[in-house]
Amino acid sequence: MPINEQNDSDDNPGGASSLAKFTGLAFQMIAIIGAFTYAGYRIDKAENHTTQWVTAMLALTGVFISFYVVFKSLKN
Repeated sequence: MPINEQNDSDDNPGGASSLAKFTGLAFQMIAIIGAFTYAGYRIDKAENHTTQWVTAMLALTGVFISFYVVFKSLKN
């Protein structure tokens, strides 16, 4: 068997572990965005805002923070 050819039974360092890592990152993003959006919703509901601008701003903040977490994690 040639040296460059990989066997299917060999451990794939980028296989299952990277899948678990990216799945975990996706759930982190969902949790961060969801938490910020829920906090904004609760603030808007408590203040009786007709336009839910706090929800929108905190949702966008959650998106930016989640992207920061993903980029920081992928850098390592």
